[in-house]
Amino acid sequence: MFSFFEIRDYKRKYNLKDEVALLQSTNLPSISILAPAFNEEKNIVENIRSLLTINYPSYEIVIINDGSKDKTLEQLIKSFHLVEDDSLYFNFIPTKEIKKVYKSKSKSFKNLKVIDKENGGKSDALNSGINICKHDIITSIDVDCILESNALLKLIKPFLNDKNKVIASGGIIRIANSCIIEDGKIIEVKLPNKFIARAQVIEYFRAFLMGRMAWSRMDGLLLISGAFGMFDKNTVMEAGGYNTNTVGEDMELLVRMRRMMLKRKEKYTVGFIPDPLCWTEVPQDWKVLHRQRNRWTRGTAETLWLHRAMIFNPKYKVLGMLSTPYWLFFEWLAPLIEFIGILFFIALLCFGHIEWKFALSFFLVSYCFGILYSITALLFEEYSFQQYKRTDYLYKLIITACLEPIFYHPFILWASLKGNIDLIRGRKSWGAMNRSGLRNSTK
Repeated sequence: MFSFFEIRDYKRKYNLKDEVALLQSTNLPSISILAPAFNEEKNIVENIRSLLTINYPSYEIVIINDGSKDKTLEQLIKSFHLVEDDSLYFNFIPTKEIKKVYKSKSKSFKNLKVIDKENGGKSDALNSGINICKHDIITSIDVDCILESNALLKLIKPFLNDKNKVIASGGIIRIANSCIIEDGKIIEVKLPNKFIARAQVIEYFRAFLMGRMAWSRMDGLLLISGAFGMFDKNTVMEAGGYNTNTVGEDMELLVRMRRMMLKRKEKYTVGFIPDPLCWTEVPQDWKVLHRQRNRWTRGTAETLWLHRAMIFNPKYKVLGMLSTPYWLFFEWLAPLIEFIGILFFIALLCFGHIEWKFALSFFLVSYCFGILYSITALLFEEYSFQQYKRTDYLYKLIITACLEPIFYHPFILWASLKGNIDLIRGRKSWGAMNRSGLRNSTK
């Protein structure tokens, strides 16, 4: 219900005429787009072309080459005519050594800057970008993402319209697998060919159109996706930048910023836009998906542990009494509780204590409830922005929603359990996120 009202209010409030007026305005704040890159030679040129076509009056693009071992840097130098930039910068946030900073000698790419640094991970790369970028509003994106042409115009709106200080703003992330892409733009939205990617489409509908929209309305949002988020630079720096000791840096930063503002008793807000602003490539390989969900689990647990003082603490208002307890029980502990339930069921089965009439009835109700939840998410998509317009796409998504609890969910459960095991073992690595490349998305 909260999500529905939030989407309805947004559709009534914003329209295309507002964006045209914004483009003609001379008072829009300048934005620095920070994009870390590690071994991204397949996507890097295509995605920078996408960034260069964004409709926004004043912005710079800062690509941070985080010690790539492939030809990422060579591709950048060759494609965008880069030369060394000897401008001075200050190391406000400690980072790994920066080898060189490049700028383009071509006027066509005058707003492009490239940082070449030692490998330190995504958080360290973003901190380097914060140190060197020149604007007060920063946008962090994954370099494998493709932004809508008006993405910045839409994401900046909360910073312009809210009476309180806006510290961050986020938007909907959509899946680019199988879409037709030319010159860094989505030409035609197509449903992914593989079941694993289609299951993630439904998962993203539930997470963004239902979950985060509701949290935004209640002012309880704890996460803005690292794939595309906008932040007030000064607030980020006052909070200490991105945490390099967690794999869930996007969630941890927002929670730390919100906690800092509440301690200071300063009025602030976090914006969220239901528009599909950013398109990303999701894993199409079970091993890569396992690494991703393993990392997400560890990042969630690390953030909750670092900010455990907020849980059930009325001093932190909605965040303390609702948001953090929800993430504790329904995001982190839910897979563990579910696994214990499965083991308990197996034990009852072995001892012959199962009443099959009730067991099967309960299973059927649970299964139908899960499908109903996914179908509701599809209805939200149809009500909001209808990206998948073909009728056969809708049928395929309904079939996927019916199969997901049986084939996809158990795998995600296992990845989450493995994430908790790796957390106990002290594992900190991200794991390789092998990609097919968005230039091949038409296949």
